[in-house]
Amino acid sequence: MSVTSLILASASPRRKALLSGARLAFETIESGIDEQVVPGEPARHYALRMARAKALAVSKRAPQALVLGADTVVVCGDEILLKPVDEHEAHQMLARLSGRTHEVITAYALASAETILEANAVVSEVTFQPLSDQQIAEYIATGEPFDKAGAYGIQGKGAHFIAKLKGSRENVMGLPVREVVSALARFGVVPET
Repeated sequence: MSVTSLILASASPRRKALLSGARLAFETIESGIDEQVVPGEPARHYALRMARAKALAVSKRAPQALVLGADTVVVCGDEILLKPVDEHEAHQMLARLSGRTHEVITAYALASAETILEANAVVSEVTFQPLSDQQIAEYIATGEPFDKAGAYGIQGKGAHFIAKLKGSRENVMGLPVREVVSALARFGVVPET
């Protein structure tokens, strides 16, 4: 298969940085899709559905390109934690994660000519140390939690909360780079030398 370019269907600065760090040339186009969870929907299914929907939405606008869509969710127990809408919700999420192990699932999908070519989900396990209300409040005051699933960023001040990580750090940031680079190579998109 021959593609003319790679497009990241995301406005996420972390995904942009991770792809750039992998020496991949790409453009970005935000998908604009509605990211609503269907009641009772398993987290892995939701993440894959969102990644596919983002890739397909952008592929409609750029059918000759290879489009990468991705979605990250944090799962604690059986609850999907998306991006918090306000300080109260951010506090609730961080209090829930305090002293517990949770999963971070990042799904990615590749599309071209309005067809999904490949999709997969990668899981990392993150264990938080116990957090005090003061630690949570101080973290929320930084503004960092508001554009991140689960209300924290492993690449920022939220890293101090992590006692243990099993799996890919990049996956927790929002893109499983090793798996994505391998998938892209199958379709002729390789890092620049």
